[in-house]
Amino acid sequence: MAGDGRSLAGRTALVTGAAKRLGQAIALSLAHEGAHVVVHYMSSADAAEQTAERIRSAGVDSWVLEADLADSVAAEQLMTRAIDLAGSIDILVNSASIFPVGHLRNITPADIGLNIALHAVAPLLLSRAMAGQERQGHIINLLDSRITDYDRDHAAYHLSKRMLFTLTRMLALELAPRVAVNAVAPGLILPPPGQDEDYLLRMVHTNPLKRHGDAEDITDAVLFLAKSDFITGQVIFVDGGRHMNGSVYG
Repeated sequence: MAGDGRSLAGRTALVTGAAKRLGQAIALSLAHEGAHVVVHYMSSADAAEQTAERIRSAGVDSWVLEADLADSVAAEQLMTRAIDLAGSIDILVNSASIFPVGHLRNITPADIGLNIALHAVAPLLLSRAMAGQERQGHIINLLDSRITDYDRDHAAYHLSKRMLFTLTRMLALELAPRVAVNAVAPGLILPPPGQDEDYLLRMVHTNPLKRHGDAEDITDAVLFLAKSDFITGQVIFVDGGRHMNGSVYG
């Protein structure tokens, strides 16, 4: 990756869950750096098309693909479909996510299976398929700063994001030297669906910087990793230091 790693111009990215929220922000930021973007969505077709139009207005190409990433066949085929459309994929951002409430006392096997399928199995399948191109590239997984402690209100989600953390490090070893694999772990960035900024303000006490971030903080981290020639197996916590609460050396 040495030589041209600092520029994303002319590269092509597949961003999962790119129709809304952080996925959309990441897709747009890549486009503004000159990358072509495949916009993946599951159910937000109109929002995905609007995102693609905004990407094209930046002077680069964009394609829209629907897939239910909880379906392992559909997840694996998504990369093939993206390559068929775009010619190749240089950057994969695994950002598609759900955030269901559920406690360890009452989550079902189906709850656990759905979260693991979407947050861990799909990124694994997409990453393997991307590596099958046998070309240099970058994979960036979206984690959650709460993997460092315990999110008891979202137990199945927590388990699956912990699995994705482990997969990030395993894939960094297995896909080297061609593909660099890293992750970004957002903290207090966007309010959960159905909440507003008051939610963020109520929670600022949970991190040392006593404030919340915004989507640009995440896109800056993603772009940094996508441009890096010599970083792999790392997690950037974009959380105001929250991940250090009670665990300075962990």
